[in-house]
Amino acid sequence: MAKRSARRKTRDFQTEDSENVHPLFPAAQTYHPLDADARDRKYVKNVRAMSPTQQRLMDAIDEHSVIAALGPAGTGKTYLAIAKAVEALEHNRIGRIVLSRPAVEAGESLGFLPGDLQDKLAPYLRPLYDALTERLGTKRLKALLAEGVIEIAPVAYMRGRTLNDCFVVIDEAQNCTYGQLKMLLTRLGWRSTMVLTGDPDQTDLLSGLSGFGDIAKRLEQVSEIAVIRLGETDIVRHPLVASMLTVL
Repeated sequence: MAKRSARRKTRDFQTEDSENVHPLFPAAQTYHPLDADARDRKYVKNVRAMSPTQQRLMDAIDEHSVIAALGPAGTGKTYLAIAKAVEALEHNRIGRIVLSRPAVEAGESLGFLPGDLQDKLAPYLRPLYDALTERLGTKRLKALLAEGVIEIAPVAYMRGRTLNDCFVVIDEAQNCTYGQLKMLLTRLGWRSTMVLTGDPDQTDLLSGLSGFGDIAKRLEQVSEIAVIRLGETDIVRHPLVASMLTVL
């Protein structure tokens, strides 16, 4: 009897306590930092846009040879470009993927890095590697890098080249000067697609040196080139990222 009475008291306490607990966030809010289902971004074979502007970017990559994607951090510019590059490679629409990113530190100098050219560039290209790993897997990515199907091409070494039959991604384009971007754009060859991504508001160059904003304005005058401008409503990272960008 004593055990049964104790169980009844415990059950009554739990019922009364649960009725007094209210959620920290209203039911209309779909995201919670501790909600594993909301945070879990599992691999999907076919990447889908999460906003109308992201869909415009994906459509532009399918329809144009040169695309400039401008927008704040977390809007999926780099990831969508990499996903479309891998898709084109998988469907044999291109022969290789060329990745390029300026080796500019974010406000601090790390000194000389050891290793060969690929080792030296690896820290700067980590975001690109992360996206490629998710789309291809570690083993296949290593194999494609070894075969040269995926190439790491520093901005400094791109002059004089003609990029035929490939998908080119120029990441962090806001850290390129006007002259560098002009040089990169004129590398475009036959059957190739080039996507430039960046946020003109987060350049690590000295004031007035970044040429991405100016280049984008000029490219908008060319009807065959797509310039997609993403905004705070397209941010797919933590909801606080968009809130912070409005005040920072």
